[in-house]
Amino acid sequence: MKQVKALRSKPKHQLKDIGDQWCTPDALFWGIDNLYGPLVLDLFSDGENSKCSKYYTAADNALTKNWAEQLSKLNGAAFANPPYSRAKQHCGHYITGMSHIMRHTIKQRELGGRYVYLVKVATAEEWWPGDKADHIAFIRGRISFDMPKWFVPADKQQEVTTASFGVAILIFDKTWTGPQLSYLHRDDLLARGNTVMNMMKMNPSSIVVAA
Repeated sequence: MKQVKALRSKPKHQLKDIGDQWCTPDALFWGIDNLYGPLVLDLFSDGENSKCSKYYTAADNALTKNWAEQLSKLNGAAFANPPYSRAKQHCGHYITGMSHIMRHTIKQRELGGRYVYLVKVATAEEWWPGDKADHIAFIRGRISFDMPKWFVPADKQQEVTTASFGVAILIFDKTWTGPQLSYLHRDDLLARGNTVMNMMKMNPSSIVVAA
């Protein structure tokens, strides 16, 4: 959290400063929520970019928490757009590192609950869960992620507004009864999310969740 606060306080930034802070577009989140939610707990937030009202920051260290217990109280699923930075420790516990994140996720899956991850398609990486995920939905079309609100470009070369990746949605839920693999079209997913957001604007109490 100290690192993020330091970045926010800088008057100008380089693209490399963003690191793990690329943000999930709202339409994408609500499209995922509509399919696999309700998403009620953001596992990896910087305190300002959370997609859920309940969240863990680096100071909380999600990798030391019992997510299943928290979800049983919140009556929903967890969402993660996890950090990809090299594994780091704080007070003797890992707070980043995809291999550590996946190990903790699989342990929590055994305790119950649904964990919905938005990740880069990285099937060659050691951390890629393969058949340890109950469902993998590959998204056809690259996804553009948003810059953090605090980012102020230092010069013209730093004025890229998005980062685009090939991504997949991973579902960890031992009660899952559907197929292990599926494909979603990016535009359909974003359209679904925009429809949900428009409905919430017209009626803030209405959030459509797929059965």
